[in-house]
Amino acid sequence: MRAQPMQVLPVAPGSHLTLRRYVRHPREIVSLVVAIIASLLLLLAAIAEVSTAIDEQRAPDVYALALIFAPLLVWFARGQLWAQQRLTGIKLTPEQFPEAYAMLVDAAGRSGLSYVPDAYVVLGNGVINAAASGHGFRRFVFINSDLLEVGGAAREPDALRFVIAHEVGHIAAGHVSYWRILGTFASQWIPLVGSTLSRAQEYTADNYGHALAPQGARSAMATLAGGKYLGRSVDVDAMADRAVTEPGFFVWVTNASASHPVLLWRMHALRDRRRPGRLLWRPKEPWLWGAPAVPGAYALPAMVGFIPTTLPQAAPERTVTQAVPVGALSNDATPVRRESEGDGATAPYPDATAPAAVPLPSREDERWRP
Repeated sequence: MRAQPMQVLPVAPGSHLTLRRYVRHPREIVSLVVAIIASLLLLLAAIAEVSTAIDEQRAPDVYALALIFAPLLVWFARGQLWAQQRLTGIKLTPEQFPEAYAMLVDAAGRSGLSYVPDAYVVLGNGVINAAASGHGFRRFVFINSDLLEVGGAAREPDALRFVIAHEVGHIAAGHVSYWRILGTFASQWIPLVGSTLSRAQEYTADNYGHALAPQGARSAMATLAGGKYLGRSVDVDAMADRAVTEPGFFVWVTNASASHPVLLWRMHALRDRRRPGRLLWRPKEPWLWGAPAVPGAYALPAMVGFIPTTLPQAAPERTVTQAVPVGALSNDATPVRRESEGDGATAPYPDATAPAAVPLPSREDERWRP
Protein backbone atom coordinates (compact mmCIF):
# COMPACT_ATOMS: atom_id res chain seq x y z
CA MET A 1 0.00 0.00 0.00
CA ARG A 2 1.41 3.38 -1.04
CA ALA A 3 1.34 6.63 0.92
CA GLN A 4 -1.51 8.97 0.07
CA PRO A 5 -0.66 11.22 -2.91
CA MET A 6 -0.26 14.95 -2.56
CA GLN A 7 -3.28 17.11 -3.27
CA VAL A 8 -3.34 18.31 -6.88
CA LEU A 9 -4.03 21.96 -7.66
CA PRO A 10 -5.74 23.11 -10.88
CA VAL A 11 -2.87 25.17 -12.26
CA ALA A 12 -0.99 24.90 -15.52
CA PRO A 13 2.40 23.16 -15.38
CA GLY A 14 5.23 25.64 -15.03
CA SER A 15 3.07 28.30 -13.37
CA HIS A 16 5.66 28.61 -10.60
CA LEU A 17 8.29 29.94 -13.00
CA THR A 18 6.83 33.46 -13.25
CA LEU A 19 7.11 34.26 -9.54
CA ARG A 20 10.41 32.42 -9.27
CA ARG A 21 11.91 34.70 -11.90
CA TYR A 22 11.16 37.77 -9.78
CA VAL A 23 11.97 36.56 -6.30
CA ARG A 24 15.08 34.45 -6.81
CA HIS A 25 18.15 36.09 -5.30
CA PRO A 26 20.34 37.33 -8.18
CA ARG A 27 23.43 35.60 -6.76
CA GLU A 28 21.79 32.23 -6.16
CA ILE A 29 22.47 30.71 -9.58
CA VAL A 30 26.09 31.90 -9.58
CA SER A 31 26.57 30.40 -6.11
CA LEU A 32 24.92 27.19 -7.29
CA VAL A 33 27.26 26.86 -10.27
CA VAL A 34 30.31 27.46 -8.06
CA ALA A 35 29.06 24.87 -5.56
CA ILE A 36 28.50 22.26 -8.27
CA ILE A 37 31.94 22.82 -9.80
CA ALA A 38 33.57 22.61 -6.36
CA SER A 39 31.67 19.40 -5.61
CA LEU A 40 32.75 17.83 -8.90
CA LEU A 41 36.38 18.69 -8.21
CA LEU A 42 36.17 17.09 -4.79
CA LEU A 43 34.50 14.04 -6.32
CA LEU A 44 37.38 13.65 -8.78
CA ALA A 45 39.81 13.95 -5.89
CA ALA A 46 37.85 11.32 -3.98
CA ILE A 47 37.94 8.91 -6.94
CA ALA A 48 41.69 9.43 -7.24
CA GLU A 49 42.11 8.77 -3.51
CA VAL A 50 40.16 5.50 -3.65
CA SER A 51 42.08 4.35 -6.73
CA THR A 52 45.39 5.11 -5.05
CA ALA A 53 44.28 3.32 -1.89
CA ILE A 54 43.37 0.21 -3.87
CA ASP A 55 46.76 0.22 -5.60
CA GLU A 56 48.56 0.66 -2.30
CA GLN A 57 46.32 -1.91 -0.60
CA ARG A 58 45.24 0.40 2.22
CA ALA A 59 41.95 1.70 3.53
CA PRO A 60 40.76 4.76 1.60
CA ASP A 61 39.87 8.02 3.33
CA VAL A 62 36.37 7.89 4.83
CA TYR A 63 35.42 11.26 3.32
CA ALA A 64 36.40 10.03 -0.12
CA LEU A 65 34.11 7.03 0.32
CA ALA A 66 31.29 9.33 1.50
CA LEU A 67 31.58 11.39 -1.69
CA ILE A 68 31.56 8.34 -3.94
CA PHE A 69 28.53 6.88 -2.19
CA ALA A 70 26.80 10.25 -1.91
CA PRO A 71 23.92 9.29 -4.27
CA LEU A 72 22.95 6.45 -1.96
CA LEU A 73 23.56 8.42 1.25
CA VAL A 74 21.45 11.39 0.14
CA TRP A 75 18.63 9.13 -1.06
CA PHE A 76 18.64 7.17 2.21
CA ALA A 77 18.75 10.28 4.43
CA ARG A 78 15.86 11.94 2.58
CA GLY A 79 13.73 8.81 2.73
CA GLN A 80 14.38 8.38 6.43
CA LEU A 81 13.50 12.03 7.11
CA TRP A 82 10.19 11.65 5.28
CA ALA A 83 9.38 8.49 7.22
CA GLN A 84 10.24 10.21 10.49
CA GLN A 85 7.78 13.04 9.81
CA ARG A 86 5.01 10.64 8.84
CA LEU A 87 5.49 8.48 11.93
CA THR A 88 5.94 11.21 14.56
CA GLY A 89 4.37 14.35 13.11
CA ILE A 90 0.80 15.64 13.10
CA LYS A 91 -0.26 16.00 9.47
CA LEU A 92 -1.99 19.22 8.49
CA THR A 93 -5.44 18.47 7.06
CA PRO A 94 -8.74 20.34 6.72
CA GLU A 95 -9.71 18.71 10.04
CA GLN A 96 -6.36 18.93 11.87
CA PHE A 97 -5.14 22.53 12.28
CA PRO A 98 -7.43 23.83 9.50
CA GLU A 99 -6.13 27.42 9.69
CA ALA A 100 -2.53 26.34 9.06
CA TYR A 101 -3.68 23.95 6.34
CA ALA A 102 -5.52 26.77 4.57
CA MET A 103 -2.31 28.85 4.71
CA LEU A 104 -0.42 25.94 3.14
CA VAL A 105 -2.90 25.52 0.29
CA ASP A 106 -2.95 29.26 -0.33
CA ALA A 107 0.86 29.52 -0.44
CA ALA A 108 1.14 26.52 -2.79
CA GLY A 109 -1.49 27.87 -5.17
CA ARG A 110 -0.19 31.44 -5.25
CA SER A 111 3.41 30.30 -5.75
CA GLY A 112 2.31 28.38 -8.85
CA LEU A 113 2.81 24.82 -7.60
CA SER A 114 0.58 22.17 -9.16
CA TYR A 115 0.28 20.33 -5.84
CA VAL A 116 0.05 20.97 -2.11
CA PRO A 117 3.13 19.68 -0.26
CA ASP A 118 2.54 17.47 2.74
CA ALA A 119 3.00 19.31 6.03
CA TYR A 120 3.61 17.96 9.51
CA VAL A 121 3.74 19.53 12.95
CA VAL A 122 6.54 18.09 15.08
CA LEU A 123 7.36 18.64 18.73
CA GLY A 124 9.58 21.71 19.05
CA ASN A 125 10.38 21.76 22.79
CA GLY A 126 10.74 25.54 22.64
CA VAL A 127 12.70 25.68 19.36
CA ILE A 128 11.32 28.00 16.67
CA ASN A 129 12.04 26.26 13.37
CA ALA A 130 10.58 24.90 10.16
CA ALA A 131 12.06 23.18 7.11
CA ALA A 132 11.23 21.78 3.70
CA SER A 133 12.52 18.64 2.02
CA GLY A 134 11.55 15.90 -0.38
CA HIS A 135 11.96 12.27 -1.36
CA GLY A 136 11.43 11.10 -4.89
CA PHE A 137 8.53 13.09 -6.30
CA ARG A 138 7.25 13.82 -2.80
CA ARG A 139 7.64 17.27 -1.25
CA PHE A 140 6.92 18.03 2.38
CA VAL A 141 7.23 20.69 5.06
CA PHE A 142 7.61 20.18 8.79
CA ILE A 143 6.94 22.89 11.35
CA ASN A 144 7.87 22.91 15.01
CA SER A 145 4.87 22.94 17.34
CA ASP A 146 6.00 26.23 18.89
CA LEU A 147 5.36 27.99 15.59
CA LEU A 148 1.81 26.65 15.59
CA GLU A 149 1.45 28.18 19.05
CA VAL A 150 2.56 31.50 17.57
CA GLY A 151 -0.06 31.18 14.85
CA GLY A 152 -2.67 29.83 17.24
CA ALA A 153 -2.52 30.35 20.99
CA ALA A 154 -0.18 33.36 20.77
CA ARG A 155 -2.36 34.78 17.97
CA GLU A 156 0.21 35.91 15.45
CA PRO A 157 -1.22 34.14 12.39
CA ASP A 158 0.62 36.41 9.96
CA ALA A 159 3.95 35.17 11.32
CA LEU A 160 2.92 31.56 10.69
CA ARG A 161 1.65 32.52 7.23
CA PHE A 162 5.04 34.03 6.37
CA VAL A 163 6.92 30.96 7.64
CA ILE A 164 4.74 28.58 5.63
CA ALA A 165 5.18 30.74 2.51
CA HIS A 166 8.94 30.75 3.13
CA GLU A 167 9.09 26.94 3.25
CA VAL A 168 6.81 26.55 0.23
CA GLY A 169 9.16 28.99 -1.51
CA HIS A 170 12.06 26.58 -0.95
CA ILE A 171 10.04 23.93 -2.77
CA ALA A 172 8.87 26.22 -5.59
CA ALA A 173 12.43 27.46 -6.16
CA GLY A 174 13.77 23.90 -6.49
CA HIS A 175 15.95 24.01 -3.38
CA VAL A 176 14.85 20.57 -2.16
CA SER A 177 15.47 18.74 -5.44
CA TYR A 178 17.42 15.50 -5.07
CA TRP A 179 19.73 16.46 -7.92
CA ARG A 180 20.48 19.87 -6.46
CA ILE A 181 21.23 18.39 -3.05
CA LEU A 182 23.43 15.73 -4.63
CA GLY A 183 25.22 18.18 -6.94
CA THR A 184 26.17 20.46 -4.06
CA PHE A 185 26.78 17.74 -1.46
CA ALA A 186 30.56 18.15 -1.25
CA SER A 187 30.44 21.97 -1.31
CA GLN A 188 29.21 21.96 2.29
CA TRP A 189 32.73 20.95 3.32
CA ILE A 190 34.33 23.94 1.56
CA PRO A 191 34.43 27.21 3.53
CA LEU A 192 32.21 29.97 2.08
CA VAL A 193 31.06 27.95 -0.94
CA GLY A 194 28.27 25.86 0.54
CA SER A 195 27.24 28.39 3.18
CA THR A 196 27.00 31.24 0.64
CA LEU A 197 24.69 29.17 -1.55
CA SER A 198 22.57 28.33 1.48
CA ARG A 199 22.21 32.00 2.45
CA ALA A 200 21.25 32.96 -1.10
CA GLN A 201 18.55 30.28 -1.02
CA GLU A 202 17.26 31.58 2.30
CA TYR A 203 16.98 35.09 0.88
CA THR A 204 15.04 33.65 -2.06
CA ALA A 205 12.68 31.86 0.31
CA ASP A 206 12.28 35.08 2.32
CA ASN A 207 11.35 36.85 -0.91
CA TYR A 208 8.66 34.21 -1.48
CA GLY A 209 7.39 34.81 2.03
CA HIS A 210 7.37 38.56 1.48
CA ALA A 211 5.61 38.28 -1.88
CA LEU A 212 2.92 35.91 -0.57
CA ALA A 213 2.52 37.17 3.00
CA PRO A 214 4.16 40.61 3.35
CA GLN A 215 2.12 41.45 6.43
CA GLY A 216 3.84 38.61 8.29
CA ALA A 217 7.45 39.63 7.66
CA ARG A 218 7.72 41.81 10.76
CA SER A 219 6.08 39.39 13.20
CA ALA A 220 8.00 36.40 11.82
CA MET A 221 11.35 38.14 12.31
CA ALA A 222 10.29 39.31 15.76
CA THR A 223 9.42 35.73 16.67
CA LEU A 224 12.81 34.49 15.48
CA ALA A 225 14.50 37.16 17.59
CA GLY A 226 12.47 36.98 20.80
CA GLY A 227 10.55 33.74 20.73
CA LYS A 228 6.86 32.99 20.71
CA TYR A 229 5.99 35.21 23.69
CA LEU A 230 8.66 37.92 23.85
CA GLY A 231 8.43 38.45 20.08
CA ARG A 232 5.57 40.91 20.49
CA SER A 233 7.91 43.25 22.41
CA VAL A 234 10.72 43.20 19.81
CA ASP A 235 11.39 46.46 17.95
CA VAL A 236 12.13 45.03 14.52
CA ASP A 237 12.96 48.41 13.00
CA ALA A 238 15.61 49.06 15.65
CA MET A 239 17.20 45.67 14.95
CA ALA A 240 17.11 46.24 11.20
CA ASP A 241 18.76 49.64 11.63
CA ARG A 242 21.61 48.01 13.58
CA ALA A 243 22.60 45.98 10.51
CA VAL A 244 24.32 49.14 9.27
CA THR A 245 26.03 49.97 12.57
CA GLU A 246 27.42 46.56 13.60
CA PRO A 247 30.75 46.23 11.74
CA GLY A 248 33.76 44.06 12.47
CA PHE A 249 35.79 41.11 11.25
CA PHE A 250 34.02 38.63 13.49
CA VAL A 251 30.65 39.91 12.33
CA TRP A 252 31.73 39.03 8.81
CA VAL A 253 33.01 35.59 9.89
CA THR A 254 29.82 34.80 11.77
CA ASN A 255 27.66 35.56 8.75
CA ALA A 256 30.00 33.94 6.21
CA SER A 257 30.04 30.65 8.09
CA ALA A 258 26.28 30.52 8.72
CA SER A 259 23.73 28.62 6.65
CA HIS A 260 21.19 31.44 7.18
CA PRO A 261 21.80 35.19 6.90
CA VAL A 262 22.37 36.70 10.33
CA LEU A 263 19.13 38.03 11.73
CA LEU A 264 19.96 41.76 11.54
CA TRP A 265 20.89 41.49 7.85
CA ARG A 266 17.82 39.40 7.17
CA MET A 267 15.55 42.00 8.77
CA HIS A 268 17.28 44.78 6.84
CA ALA A 269 16.80 42.90 3.55
CA LEU A 270 13.11 42.31 4.21
CA ARG A 271 12.61 46.00 4.91
CA ASP A 272 14.85 47.55 2.24
CA ARG A 273 13.29 46.18 -0.94
CA ARG A 274 15.42 48.32 -3.24
CA ARG A 275 18.12 45.66 -3.46
CA PRO A 276 18.65 41.97 -2.64
CA GLY A 277 19.95 40.76 0.71
CA ARG A 278 23.68 40.91 1.32
CA LEU A 279 25.55 37.59 1.21
CA LEU A 280 29.05 38.53 2.42
CA TRP A 281 29.22 42.26 3.16
CA ARG A 282 26.99 44.06 5.62
CA PRO A 283 24.46 46.64 4.42
CA LYS A 284 25.88 50.13 4.12
CA GLU A 285 22.82 52.35 3.79
CA PRO A 286 20.22 52.94 6.49
CA TRP A 287 16.59 52.70 5.44
CA LEU A 288 15.21 56.11 6.36
CA TRP A 289 12.22 57.41 4.46
CA GLY A 290 11.35 61.08 4.45
CA ALA A 291 9.31 60.82 1.26
CA PRO A 292 7.74 57.95 -0.69
CA ALA A 293 10.32 55.84 -2.49
CA VAL A 294 10.38 55.87 -6.28
CA PRO A 295 8.60 52.72 -7.57
CA GLY A 296 11.36 52.12 -10.12
CA ALA A 297 13.86 51.72 -7.27
CA TYR A 298 12.27 48.44 -6.25
CA ALA A 299 13.90 45.19 -7.35
CA LEU A 300 10.92 42.94 -6.53
CA PRO A 301 7.14 43.25 -6.90
CA ALA A 302 4.64 43.89 -4.09
CA MET A 303 7.10 45.68 -1.87
CA VAL A 304 5.01 46.15 1.25
CA GLY A 305 5.62 44.86 4.73
CA PHE A 306 7.74 46.65 7.30
CA ILE A 307 6.84 50.19 8.33
CA PRO A 308 10.01 52.15 7.57
CA THR A 309 11.87 54.34 10.03
CA THR A 310 11.10 57.99 9.36
CA LEU A 311 13.66 60.74 9.06
CA PRO A 312 14.17 62.56 12.37
CA GLN A 313 13.29 66.23 12.36
CA ALA A 314 15.09 68.67 14.64
CA ALA A 315 13.01 71.14 16.61
CA PRO A 316 13.42 74.71 15.33
CA GLU A 317 15.20 77.14 17.63
CA ARG A 318 13.05 79.58 19.57
CA THR A 319 13.81 82.31 22.04
CA VAL A 320 12.13 81.70 25.36
CA THR A 321 10.76 85.01 26.72
CA GLN A 322 8.80 83.67 29.67
CA ALA A 323 9.88 81.35 32.39
CA VAL A 324 8.06 78.06 32.38
CA PRO A 325 7.52 76.19 35.64
CA VAL A 326 9.35 72.90 35.96
CA GLY A 327 7.20 70.05 34.70
CA ALA A 328 4.80 72.31 32.80
CA LEU A 329 4.31 72.59 29.04
CA SER A 330 4.65 75.91 27.26
CA ASN A 331 1.59 77.15 25.41
CA ASP A 332 2.90 76.28 21.97
CA ALA A 333 4.25 72.87 22.90
CA THR A 334 2.15 70.09 21.46
CA PRO A 335 2.24 66.52 22.74
CA VAL A 336 3.47 64.32 19.90
CA ARG A 337 2.71 60.64 19.69
CA ARG A 338 5.62 58.22 19.41
CA GLU A 339 5.35 55.17 17.23
CA SER A 340 6.95 52.94 19.85
CA GLU A 341 4.51 53.88 22.61
CA GLY A 342 1.11 52.41 23.21
CA ASP A 343 -2.30 53.99 22.89
CA GLY A 344 -2.62 57.30 24.67
CA ALA A 345 1.14 57.83 25.16
CA THR A 346 2.53 61.23 24.23
CA ALA A 347 5.99 62.74 24.06
CA PRO A 348 6.01 66.37 25.36
CA TYR A 349 8.56 68.88 24.13
CA PRO A 350 8.80 71.49 26.93
CA ASP A 351 10.24 74.93 26.19
CA ALA A 352 10.35 74.28 22.45
CA THR A 353 8.04 74.04 19.52
CA ALA A 354 7.18 70.41 18.82
CA PRO A 355 8.41 69.07 15.50
CA ALA A 356 5.76 68.33 12.98
CA ALA A 357 4.68 64.72 13.24
CA VAL A 358 5.70 62.66 10.21
CA PRO A 359 2.76 60.50 9.10
CA LEU A 360 3.73 56.86 9.18
CA PRO A 361 2.79 54.75 6.18
CA SER A 362 0.41 51.87 6.58
CA ARG A 363 0.06 48.67 4.62
CA GLU A 364 -3.09 50.09 3.04
CA ASP A 365 -1.48 53.38 2.07
CA GLU A 366 -1.12 53.39 -1.70
CA ARG A 367 1.72 55.92 -1.56
CA TRP A 368 4.05 53.23 -0.27
CA ARG A 369 3.31 50.73 -3.00
CA PRO A 370 5.12 50.55 -6.37
